[in-house]
Amino acid sequence: METIFTRLESEVRSYCRSFPAVFTTASGAYLYDEDERAYLDFFCGAGALNYGHNNPRFKRSLVDYLEMGGVVHSLDLFTVAKRSFLERLESVILLPRKFDYKVQFPGPTGTNAVEAALKLARKVTGRTTILAFSQGYHGMTLGALATTGSRYHRSAAGVPLNHVVRMPYDGFFGPERDTLADLEVWLDSTSSGVDLPAAILLETVQAEGGVNPARFPWLRRLADMARDRGILLIVDDIQVGCGRTGPFFSFEPAQIQPDIVCLSKSLSGYGLPLSLVLLRRDIDVWNPGEHNGTFRGHNLAFVTATAALDYWLDDTLELSVRHHGERVRSRLEAIAARHPETIDAVRGRGLIWGLPFRDPEHAASVSRRAFELGLLIEVVGPSDEVVKLLPPLTVTAEELDVGLDLIDESVEAVLERSRVACA
Repeated sequence: METIFTRLESEVRSYCRSFPAVFTTASGAYLYDEDERAYLDFFCGAGALNYGHNNPRFKRSLVDYLEMGGVVHSLDLFTVAKRSFLERLESVILLPRKFDYKVQFPGPTGTNAVEAALKLARKVTGRTTILAFSQGYHGMTLGALATTGSRYHRSAAGVPLNHVVRMPYDGFFGPERDTLADLEVWLDSTSSGVDLPAAILLETVQAEGGVNPARFPWLRRLADMARDRGILLIVDDIQVGCGRTGPFFSFEPAQIQPDIVCLSKSLSGYGLPLSLVLLRRDIDVWNPGEHNGTFRGHNLAFVTATAALDYWLDDTLELSVRHHGERVRSRLEAIAARHPETIDAVRGRGLIWGLPFRDPEHAASVSRRAFELGLLIEVVGPSDEVVKLLPPLTVTAEELDVGLDLIDESVEAVLERSRVACA
């Protein structure tokens, strides 16, 4: 049936094809459609809603700011909202971790942060090449897209995507293959054809690439390798930062400190666009206005981001994420154990988990069935073969169990249908 959406909106629309409802309101872990049906949200705006929908403490801060006539748009002018955010970021996040970073506000989306980081790395080092990894995802603008692994997304660029060399991520060839040993040979050989890169760019958990967590020793060796060769290390923490894996930064348990960190998605806490680049103080070599953007002073996002950092005044949320994460791991492993011929080993950390199917159609069917039952959950991976769980970090134990029950029910229904069809 034709609607205003199908008639007028571009064919590029995607998520609405997977979740074909018209939503009206949202609260916490739930979305509600115009028929007042509730949907438990384990999609969370692809990681932009770590603290749930319409978090009341963020909403109150936002409404108060608007009612007092606070500045909304300001480019990079000084504002009270920006000052409050920077003060809270420094006191709650940076100083306790002994991180001496400067803060850059590029355009408001994640890909803007990646573009700024790549440009800065090239400016600092005078080198051109960026080293990125198989199955990585870093955004859709041309520079970020060049570092993204997906052939499907890269093919839409329309121009060559150059100045990037790609290497295998941890586990790409299986757990036994030491991909860093390969990388070290490539970097140090005078005949490998790989020039010394300006930077290494990676996610510590590849989200869109199929929920692939790098092992902590692998990350530490990579950081050492970069430092020893004068290569900048950029961690794209856009989807798995802001507490998604437990600690505020996903790389904290690996005990590394990147030269540059990209944050966005759940940084504002409320779904408002906001991104930033954390950069080592000594590499802040920008000239005024050399990299800018009209919406780099998004004060409404500053207001909610400041409120969101209250969650990090202590370790309550981090411990909750770890606890809930173990519950998710246990339930998914039980599902996989019942279907070893169909489902591979589950993968994840904190509250990002993947249930990998050998047949991508099974994953798509599980997502569709879950939606019919009232659960939003997406598929990711090179062939969309992984069902990805992204519940809110603030999810209750009861909500988490409801969602896991719906996933279990969806898997059983899909695989039983498949068995009957093949009989």
